[in-house]
Amino acid sequence: MTEAPPPGRLFLVPMPLGPEADPKAVLPAATIEAAAALKHFVAENARTARRFLARLPLAVPVQQVRFEELNEHTRPDALPGLLAPLFAGSDLGLVSEAGCPAIADPGAALVALAHERGIVVVPLVGPSAILLALMASGLNGQAFAFHGYLPVESAARTIRIRELETASAASGATQAFIETPYRAEAMFAALLATADPTTRLSVAIDLTLPAASVATHTVGEWRRRPSPALASRPAVFALLAQARVSARAARQSRRA
Repeated sequence: MTEAPPPGRLFLVPMPLGPEADPKAVLPAATIEAAAALKHFVAENARTARRFLARLPLAVPVQQVRFEELNEHTRPDALPGLLAPLFAGSDLGLVSEAGCPAIADPGAALVALAHERGIVVVPLVGPSAILLALMASGLNGQAFAFHGYLPVESAARTIRIRELETASAASGATQAFIETPYRAEAMFAALLATADPTTRLSVAIDLTLPAASVATHTVGEWRRRPSPALASRPAVFALLAQARVSARAARQSRRA
């Protein structure tokens, strides 16, 4: 009786944050080497992943690399089949549309299943827009929370912004979130209309790309400045609210 081969490993392969970025400029040599050796991938978008891999020194022609897609349309019962190459003894790569897989990405479900099935998960080093934005923001990097995408509907978005601002004021933690390029301008306008003038707001755009920019000001200062060029550009927003004490606490402090 032939024994089954030992399962392969699931490699989490970061991608550049934009199509014009050179992989060699944003990915370590060890990440490129590991990704280039893989012959099976699960991708949020196979076409994007194929273009990325075509720029790497692959072990085989890119036409021979096998791709399966995992995105918001993938049914949960399809996930086990995506792990099939691993149980045939092959390593498997997971890539997102951009940046690090499984962060604000449907690939997280596949990683969770891999752990359940005893698969070794190997995260590779690469660009994370969230961490890069936090690093450059000047806000609190000791305590922070990431919230993915905020609601699209205007009223719900306003409520959520106020909730995040209240949480930041209470905890002192930076609150970070992302927005799609075609809604970034609306998000920025909502932040200026909703947040307290003293709240510090950082806007990071096109990180690692030639037109990258990061700026942090209070909301009051942002209202007096020209709006950043956000149309069709990926953005990360982060806010840090001033701590607010209750009127009773303020009175007690003055008496002391």
